[in-house]
Amino acid sequence: MDVTTFWFLVVAFLWTGYFVLEGFDFGVGALLPLVTRDEAERRQALATIGPVWDGNEVWLITAVGAMFAAFPAWYSGFLSGFYLPLVMVLAGLIVRGVALEWRGKVEGRERALCDAGIVTGSVLTAFLWGGIFGHMLSGTLAGTLVGGALSLSLAMLHGGVFLALKTAGPLRARARRAALTAAAVAVPAAALALPGVPASIRPDGAAGADWTAHPLVWAAAVAAMVALAAGVALIWRRREGWAFTATAGSITLLTATVFAVLWQAPLPGLTVAGAASGPYTLGLLTWIGLIALPFVLAYQAWTYWVFRKRVTA
Repeated sequence: MDVTTFWFLVVAFLWTGYFVLEGFDFGVGALLPLVTRDEAERRQALATIGPVWDGNEVWLITAVGAMFAAFPAWYSGFLSGFYLPLVMVLAGLIVRGVALEWRGKVEGRERALCDAGIVTGSVLTAFLWGGIFGHMLSGTLAGTLVGGALSLSLAMLHGGVFLALKTAGPLRARARRAALTAAAVAVPAAALALPGVPASIRPDGAAGADWTAHPLVWAAAVAAMVALAAGVALIWRRREGWAFTATAGSITLLTATVFAVLWQAPLPGLTVAGAASGPYTLGLLTWIGLIALPFVLAYQAWTYWVFRKRVTA
């Protein structure tokens, strides 16, 4: 494996970690007014993500930073080409972050505004990420909207499963029902969107792709759909731990499918090799990454282990 391929895989890994971990953060935020009935339950729901949400956002910073260092042409084209939606993503993340931090320090109307900020920031950001990557693959409004709907509904399903896994009592039961409701949108959206992801690989400009030329990409798309269906079946059977594993696996496989397509051309007219930094820069980055990344992963794994227990009201 050459160093360019290695760093493309690193970028894909970082984006995958971001979507899996921040996905349930967005889901919990989006579901907040739907699954909670009073202040105690809202505190209980937010306590499930309180210790980890800001750490999960670091995956985005690292992913974008890796793109900047390893693939500057891809980074610049991505940020300039999607300038407005990315500014809206940034605004959503800021609003949500400020609301999460301030909520415990204010009361009354100000606390209600913080709740609105958490919901708005979560819904907006989850939808926009799907829309951005949907447009990257399809270049159409329909692909953008389907990608946004899939991203938001999948985050709400993932977040509902996470809430059911991490809470007890009435909130756990409502979170499970909310996850099943979100699945009623996520499954059809996935069935509509996933076949179009590998089909967006266009050999020699043809309007479509021969699936036999990219069997692993199609296999990943099918596996993502199977994992999604398994997650829905498992949450229906109240197997929250396995359901969370399945929904996380579905997001992982979906992201892998997307980046397998982007490997062919991360942006129109741009190849991965053409977007990459020079060999010296990539070699230096490799040593830095090999030294620093294990410590970051170990620290975050330890954080999740410490806060692994259910949150009670």
